[in-house]
Amino acid sequence: MTEKQPRLEEKTFTGDFNGRTVWRIIKQTRPHLGLLAAFLIFILLTAFLDSYSTYLSAGLIDEGIMARNPEALRRYSLMIALTFIINSGSLFLFILSAGKLGELVQHDLREKLFNHLQELSFAFFDKVSSGWLLSRITSDSRRIAELASWMILDTVWGVFNILVALVFMSRINLKLALMMAVVLPLLFFTAVRFKKRIIGEYRKVRSINSRITAAYSESINGVKVIKALAKEKANLSGFGRLTDEMFHASYRAAWLSAIFIPVVQLIISFGVGGILLFGGWQIELGTLTIGGLRAFIGYMTFMLWPIQELARVFSEMQQSIAGAERVFSLLDTPSDIPDGPDAVEAVKLRGRVEFDQVSFHYVPGSPVLKDFSLTVEPGQTIALVGPTGGGKTTIASLLSRYYEPVSGRILMDGRDYRDYTQRGLQSRIGVVLQKPHLFSGSVRDNILYGRPDATEEEMLQASRLAHAHQVIEKLPNGYDEEVGEEGTLLSMGQRQLISLARALLSNPDILVMDEATSSVDTLTEKEIQKGLEELLKGRTSFIIAHRLSTIREADRILVINAGTVEEAGTHQELLRRKGGYYRLYTSQFRRERGAAVGVWS
Repeated sequence: MTEKQPRLEEKTFTGDFNGRTVWRIIKQTRPHLGLLAAFLIFILLTAFLDSYSTYLSAGLIDEGIMARNPEALRRYSLMIALTFIINSGSLFLFILSAGKLGELVQHDLREKLFNHLQELSFAFFDKVSSGWLLSRITSDSRRIAELASWMILDTVWGVFNILVALVFMSRINLKLALMMAVVLPLLFFTAVRFKKRIIGEYRKVRSINSRITAAYSESINGVKVIKALAKEKANLSGFGRLTDEMFHASYRAAWLSAIFIPVVQLIISFGVGGILLFGGWQIELGTLTIGGLRAFIGYMTFMLWPIQELARVFSEMQQSIAGAERVFSLLDTPSDIPDGPDAVEAVKLRGRVEFDQVSFHYVPGSPVLKDFSLTVEPGQTIALVGPTGGGKTTIASLLSRYYEPVSGRILMDGRDYRDYTQRGLQSRIGVVLQKPHLFSGSVRDNILYGRPDATEEEMLQASRLAHAHQVIEKLPNGYDEEVGEEGTLLSMGQRQLISLARALLSNPDILVMDEATSSVDTLTEKEIQKGLEELLKGRTSFIIAHRLSTIREADRILVINAGTVEEAGTHQELLRRKGGYYRLYTSQFRRERGAAVGVWS
């Protein structure tokens, strides 16, 4: 489009929303409650068996080894072995269910995001870069899945391991267990102190990563322009600044995360040292057995792992929460053009279109259209010409309901077009763009895109009417020829003819053509013109023209400048007036004639 809206600004989040974001992530598991319940059962069973096997080792030492009791030795050995066997099966099911839960959550999120993108208006995509969207759908949605399946549930596993261990430790010696419990609040306080700084740095990382993804996307899509203008060094310089920012932000985040775990270990080391001194004193007093002390040391070593795991999960969780906030911000973005509660389907339109004092702007204070009025009867062809930025494309975009008027109304068959559902209305309006977009796949796939249920004969008939059939037949694989990404394996003329066949097959009631022949040579234009003649028959049509020779047969030609109609009439009427249209037409005619003379001389 010529007139663009400003790009969507990134939302800024603060740590105050962490709890709400985490809860919302947990809610993503709601459709899979059965799997979540199984996961929790296995994780709790695994934690219990881990602690119980250590508790049994105390009896093995005291009642078996120290008491020289072979029967007790065999009994405890058998119970410990059985515990390990059951724990192995529980651990396998715990990991399996966690992996499946994570994949299901990511599957659901991707579908939600994709479906939500289908509901958003054209205006949204005009403001947001594809790199930003791709980053949300891929990496950020994956992080939410990891957070929902592993990080949060790993937290449950770690906390339950610690609690179960404390219970068994209290059964061995309550005073020692209380000493260990004192260390835990200190660890929690340390984690809270690190929390805000870590999440702040990771948010910076995610923001810069989005810009890097966008830079990659734009460089790949614009590689021809970059090469033609020799802008490789300038691009590399700009990209280098981005990667430098990414490095410094990532390094700061990594430094905070790296120091987090050693601080935790240091606090635990002081706690363990104190407990060992006190435990030795308890043995001298006779209130603690050697087996009990051995089990207690085992619990302390055992607890070190879940505490370190909790520290790791917590530091990684900050990065995932930052990504989750961005995904949820996208899901929470409302459509600029929502359907009203009483909107009806536009099953069939006669084609009467009326612009009633329509005004529109992309940026407040910079109007593109001002009190624009126009009435078009069914079957008429209206051509829009004028200087770049005058408002031609805006009129076509408003008609197609990519945007809606700021003031005024657009009527279809005498009814405000906002009374129709957006999807139903746009299905009755065909749009052929200056640069036609083809989807990856075959020629057949692209022609059938608008009407997948069409028969082979209907598809061939549409291709013949659009004068695309002969061109397609010359391709090595005919209708099964692969077009490549965005149709890059075909010429511009071939793409345009295929898009015309696609539009013809979808059988729209109103047709909008945005400079559909301006990017092709004169000979190809003649072939496209033949297809256009069939496409325009019996349909209300709006043609934005770059080459004025293509619109001489239009019922009315409007010269649009600065959002208003400067002139209106037929081709002959406007030429007789010798106004703006006459100057445009004659100057273009002289240029084309001069080019032709140059070619043939």
